[in-house]
Amino acid sequence: MSWKIKAVDEITELVTKGTTPSTYGYEFTDDGVNYIRAEGISKDGYVDESTFLKISEECNQKLSRSQLKKNDILFSIAGMALGKTGIVKEDYLPANTNQAVAIIRPNVQIVYSKFLQYYFVNPEFYKLVNSVSAQSAQPNINLSQIKSLKINLPPLQTQKRIASILSAYDDLIENNLKRIKLLEETAQNIYKDWFVNFRFPNYENTPFNEETGLPEGWEKVIFSDLYSLNNGCAFKSEDYKNDGVPILRTRDYSNSFFINMNDPIYISNDLLPTFSKYLVEELDFLIIMVGASIGKYGVVLKKDLPSLLNQNQWAIRTLYDFSEYSFYKLFSLQDVMRELLMKRTGAARDFFRAAFLKEIKVIKPNREIILEFNKEIEPIMNLISSLLSQNQKLKEARDILLPRLMNRTIEV
Repeated sequence: MSWKIKAVDEITELVTKGTTPSTYGYEFTDDGVNYIRAEGISKDGYVDESTFLKISEECNQKLSRSQLKKNDILFSIAGMALGKTGIVKEDYLPANTNQAVAIIRPNVQIVYSKFLQYYFVNPEFYKLVNSVSAQSAQPNINLSQIKSLKINLPPLQTQKRIASILSAYDDLIENNLKRIKLLEETAQNIYKDWFVNFRFPNYENTPFNEETGLPEGWEKVIFSDLYSLNNGCAFKSEDYKNDGVPILRTRDYSNSFFINMNDPIYISNDLLPTFSKYLVEELDFLIIMVGASIGKYGVVLKKDLPSLLNQNQWAIRTLYDFSEYSFYKLFSLQDVMRELLMKRTGAARDFFRAAFLKEIKVIKPNREIILEFNKEIEPIMNLISSLLSQNQKLKEARDILLPRLMNRTIEV
């Protein structure tokens, strides 16, 4: 059987969109039903579960139009990046979604959900979606436009074979992400045990200073005594290129511990000497210090180099004399972030002031315990970095294969 051109409306049971809880007088809750936002889905087809909010069951029932089902496809319809997709897994349910997300429910007799999502992920289709968006300050695509989008649809068995080939890459990526999460939790627990609960090696024989409440040899110091603060650059759009040195932007923070550069913009290599002071370094602790994403942070690993830091971000580095504290910095600064979030200021836009950091005191353990901590943490961080690099290669391989399968350069 041959491939046939079909409109989305012809191969789906439902195309609708999400709802805003506040429209009906509801607020987000600490637990309950998952609420998935456009921020949690990507142009690569992945869903970041750490971005889920919660709504009450009562709210979920009220928002009945946007209740999700297994294998629904989520499709971003507002914002700077349209057509980001995610597929609803059974373990997300019950779940609901917001007004910036369309819900596309495939007719399973005609189209295989995973194939349709991969079709949406295809770079050519992604470009098409963004080209039909309304030309306004806030790009968007409406439900009628989505329904009219054309899909080149093979027979159902061919759809399943194509999806199976591509899913093999995504399954490996997902398994690696699970391993990374466990490794990150292990590192966090070691930090907490040693530096919050003070159960570090040989703690039983370590005297504590009654005045500071800290182990002997540890002290509280001003933030700027241990770390430096480095601003990003306000790059000009006319300097952007299609290749060169990538620029780290606020959109590259993934709600996990690590940077995830997705669809980067670049500065040409010729301009690098002009902007070299904005190059990030391995183990930089980056934070967003203004706007809606204030307080988000990420860690720069070797895989992210070289790259440049954009405006509205700070790169925090250990001062040269305290270079051994870099691993400790990655975990202890998360406590600083929580304190900063309580001190943010601003009217229309929240922002941090550099002066806040000067007011914050941080714990400086003695050098011996820091070196012991490095021995424990470095292998974990190296493995995480390796797994993230593997994922990047798997994603690149999938992205090379995907359009070839969709345009029939490779037959299955």
